[in-house]
Amino acid sequence: MNRIVIALGGNALQEAGKPATAESQLEVVEKTSEYIADIIESGYNVVLAHGNGPQVGRIVIQNEYAASQTPAMPFDVCGAMSQGYIGYHMQQGLEKVLRARGNKKRVVTVVTQVVVDKDDPKFKNPSKPIGPFYNEETAKQLAEEKGYTMKEDAGRGWRRVVASPMPVEIVELDAVKCLIDGGFIPITVGGGGIPVIKDEHGNYIGTAAVIDKDLASEKLAEDIDADALVILTAVENVCVNFGKPDQRKLTELTVAEAKEYIAEGQFAPGSMLPKVEAAIRFVTGKPGRRAIITSLDKAVEALEGRAGTTVIG
Repeated sequence: MNRIVIALGGNALQEAGKPATAESQLEVVEKTSEYIADIIESGYNVVLAHGNGPQVGRIVIQNEYAASQTPAMPFDVCGAMSQGYIGYHMQQGLEKVLRARGNKKRVVTVVTQVVVDKDDPKFKNPSKPIGPFYNEETAKQLAEEKGYTMKEDAGRGWRRVVASPMPVEIVELDAVKCLIDGGFIPITVGGGGIPVIKDEHGNYIGTAAVIDKDLASEKLAEDIDADALVILTAVENVCVNFGKPDQRKLTELTVAEAKEYIAEGQFAPGSMLPKVEAAIRFVTGKPGRRAIITSLDKAVEALEGRAGTTVIG
């Protein structure tokens, strides 16, 4: 079977307009699981990754507001919390769907650390959106009162941003490989992985950051020698001139074309840009690899070349 890494976007875990409750998220995850099950039953050996931007943002807010009652947890611990509860929901949802189809595959979440470079320049330029959207006035107020770095996010509103260093090494990689070889469906590098740095003794220390989940998924796909990286998001295709009257869908995108569009500023940072960058890194790493960017409901069609945007070398 072809081995693929599927990076799930926020829309696969949370539906716009619905309350951000555990019950609502589990309901959305079960719907998402139907599409993942379709991919599994098409003959693919699947490894799952996911984002955590809204979820970790809410956990941080909860910790800050409750700080007078119980000590607030540091950012890396909040990331670990989000991995645990999102993974728990995905295990429940996907196994429920598979069981209904007579498929006995088991799903396992790995709380995953990802090493970053303490000297990564991205620590000095926060860019990764987390938490809910705000209007400009509220965003400025939060920046003044709490010292947050707030940025406008792809025309959708203002969000808090944190440092987003590059992934260097997946600490639990051997465990993930064992699970794959054992026939399990692993959920790993959740939210991009818990960012850690190595000290002089080789010990891991958590750091305040969020690794982009698409770039972490690409690192995972390389390290397990996947045949394809599938990045699922809210739109069916990568577009140029997005949101403008001359918006144009791209069905196939070469690395050279992608780099040109990046230089033109066609892809929004924190949104489509890291997806395209991850696709470029993956397909240039080894001949024969392919990267697909598409929506959840078009995933099977995209794997068959009938939908989405395929990035080629």
